[in-house]
Amino acid sequence: MEHHHMLSLVIIVMTALITPLLVNRLHLNFLPVVVAEILMGILIGKSVLNLVEPNEVLNILSTLGVIFLMFLSGLEIDFSAFKTNKESKSREPNRLVLTSTIFAGIFLLSILAAYILKWIGLVDDVLLMVIIISTISLGVVVPTLKEMNLLRTSIGQIILLVAVIADLATMLLLTVYGTLHAKGDSPIWLIGILVVFTAIFYFMGGYFKKSELIHKLLEGTTQIGIRAIFAMIILLVTLAEGVGAENILGAFLAGVVVSLLGPDKDMVHKLDSFGYGFFIPIFFIMVGVDLNIRELLKDPSILLMIPILFVIFFLTKVIPLSLLIKWYDKKTVLASSFLLTSTLSLVIVSAKLAEQLGTISNTLSGTLILSAIITCVIVPIFFKKLFPVEISEERIINIAFIGKNQLSVPVAQTFKTALYNPTLYYLENNNYKQEITDLRVIEIEAYTPEVLEAAGLFDNDIVVCSANDTPINVKVALMAKAHGVERVICRQPNAGDDAELQAAGVEIFNEFDSTKTLLKSMIESPNMLSLLSNVESSLYEIEMLNTRYHEMTLREFPFGGNIIFVRILRNNNSIVPHGDTELHFKDRLIVTGSRQYVDQLKRELELF
Repeated sequence: MEHHHMLSLVIIVMTALITPLLVNRLHLNFLPVVVAEILMGILIGKSVLNLVEPNEVLNILSTLGVIFLMFLSGLEIDFSAFKTNKESKSREPNRLVLTSTIFAGIFLLSILAAYILKWIGLVDDVLLMVIIISTISLGVVVPTLKEMNLLRTSIGQIILLVAVIADLATMLLLTVYGTLHAKGDSPIWLIGILVVFTAIFYFMGGYFKKSELIHKLLEGTTQIGIRAIFAMIILLVTLAEGVGAENILGAFLAGVVVSLLGPDKDMVHKLDSFGYGFFIPIFFIMVGVDLNIRELLKDPSILLMIPILFVIFFLTKVIPLSLLIKWYDKKTVLASSFLLTSTLSLVIVSAKLAEQLGTISNTLSGTLILSAIITCVIVPIFFKKLFPVEISEERIINIAFIGKNQLSVPVAQTFKTALYNPTLYYLENNNYKQEITDLRVIEIEAYTPEVLEAAGLFDNDIVVCSANDTPINVKVALMAKAHGVERVICRQPNAGDDAELQAAGVEIFNEFDSTKTLLKSMIESPNMLSLLSNVESSLYEIEMLNTRYHEMTLREFPFGGNIIFVRILRNNNSIVPHGDTELHFKDRLIVTGSRQYVDQLKRELELF
């Protein structure tokens, strides 16, 4: 029996390994990997081959998978998205107010639809159906927006924010549902204990994040950050079950705490690796294994729910989104409604939870899951076909330069292109007397957080601290990082004074090292300075983030002409490109060509 259990585990693990390879090899990029994992689970499970026998080991791993999924759902919520966009054009709506109104409409229509389904006798559990109808899958919305180059556009941000609000609200509602139906007689007010401990963990995390001891341990091999996060997940999950709630509430709150603490990209990458690399695929594959389509086909009345649910999913999204017609055309609104129709992870978790609690039957649970799978396969295709790509906006990269001097002004002037929008921030009574007419300049009274925030410095994509005063550069660089600016570059006169900046993730421009490197290059390659300083023939670095071109050879690459690929940097390897060289996701491409053409290529490959 134990041997059979291990065989089932081996089959599940091998399926988890093979599934993304098949999706990639068969060019099924429109299909979310989690959907493919469920379909593979159906293939090896009860519905078709019946190769896997559910057992205690798989059940434990599957439970860990859903716990980690809920943790990452909390971690995925970007609370900075709720900030009001100060630089939005006057013709655009207030995104937070608008998206909250849209979700309120979605939620009210979901309540109405749930009662209609109960009235006609298809369901009994109204609250569960409200959760399932109103939820939106971030796991489908985000990759689709990225692939269509829409994530940074105004309509893309509205779609994303609606999905974030829906994900947060329905997740909280699901935890309430689990608590109300949980076995035992623990009063619901005990959840307050869980909320108190969550707040305590948040303040403790903020304290330890600033601790010098923790910073030293982070630099070693102890992985203290990962250990602390796993400890918090286990503690909150255990506490949630102890107060009569569901374990998913504890896991979700742990993710919210980590998100609010602002983890660095490396930490998030490691957590994604743990979850999506092992535990979560097992959960989704086991969902497919347990799904018995043969049993579903025996009850045609239940199967009628699939098209009915799809229509309800769509109508509850398209009616509230009709508010956008004031700012966008009908085709854009219709396409956006289809994308927001996508439901997946939370529907599956809700259905499995309700089945475990005994509030719905195994057959209805399977029907809800099958509806979610079909929806996620269909809606990205509809969205891509309907969305008017020709009106999608081109993102401008906003660069802020601190200080007005002989270094910052000429460099900023070279970035005045269709892709970049440079702005100079400098103190009153600046000594640089040369008149500047072709740059946006902002004169400020002091480099304080309040003044800089009011001036919009922290809303820029890149902040370059290039003042002649080193303490000011360091101070502003650390403030910019603390306010969430993704790229901060700091000018430093001497090497070895940048430990604090490096720890904060600031990129260092050291004048001595830069001059030494340039001199060495000029000695070895006399024309190097001319190449680097000539805007039309300089070298540029582009990160390949558009999955549309993943594994495409340079021979097939549609952007030829006025650009030459010089090098391809992949992991720690430097590749000399030729016609048969394939582009891979996250390759860093060193290219040369006209500035206008390079900007166009950046937009296409970096998904601006």
